[in-house]
Parts: sequence; C-alpha cells; structure tokens
Amino acid sequence: MKKVIGLDVGSKTIGVAISDAFGWTAQGLTTLRIDESKGDYGLEALKEIIKEHQIGTAVIGLPKNMNNTIGLSGEASLYFSEVLKKEVPELEIVMWDERLSTVGAERTLLEADVSRKKRKQVIDKMAAVFILQGYLNSK
Repeated sequence: MKKVIGLDVGSKTIGVAISDAFGWTAQGLTTLRIDESKGDYGLEALKEIIKEHQIGTAVIGLPKNMNNTIGLSGEASLYFSEVLKKEVPELEIVMWDERLSTVGAERTLLEADVSRKKRKQVIDKMAAVFILQGYLNSK
C-alpha cells in the first residue's frame, strides 16, 4: 500500500507529514523552506520524499475562509497543487479543508508547554499532521 503525504503550504515553508504504511496515523516529517515569491516550492526535496517513502497520494491543505470562500492563501495552495501535479503526474492529489489545522496545532503545542521559539519551528509540520490525520480519519 502506498503512503499518503500531508502538506501545509505557506509562502515561506511547507509543513510535511506522512502516514504509516497502513494509512492510520500521521507523523510529522519535516518543514521545507521555500520562497513563493521566487517560484521556489521545494519541489526537488519534495520529490525525494515522495520517492523515498513511496507516496501515492498528497493531501494539500486548502485554507478556506469561515464563509467557505477561497482567499489568497487558498488560491496559492491550489496553484501549488497544479505545480506539484505537473512535476509528479502519477501522484493523486487531494485538497483538504484545513481551516482550523494551524489553530489546532498551536493549541496542542501550547498544551504541551512548548516554548514560543520551538513552536515557531514545528508549527507548520504539526499543521501538516492535523491536515493528514483529518484526511486519514475520514477514510
């Protein structure tokens, strides 16, 4: 069975999480540094991860506004999904409503008493875990 990757795409970083072999749990893997303004989406590193972990599906967080519309961040995630699809055509791509993933990740880190500096370093990876786990739970 192919694994699933969860991606929390921002303008400066992409949080990355992957599923276990059974597709039950999501684990945070890494945070990739990107530069959206220069069109650098960390695709080489991402393709390596996809190959190394035998990923079959990518779940990309789609930030929607609370009224269900798609704003600038959502547009950026949709654009990223198209770029990724061109680079890795065999990859199934699923857009996942991630409205509260960062809020949930932040709350979890606060409850774990993680320092502000440490939270900043892991928040994107943690948000990717929330996105992926939400998707896995829906299966």
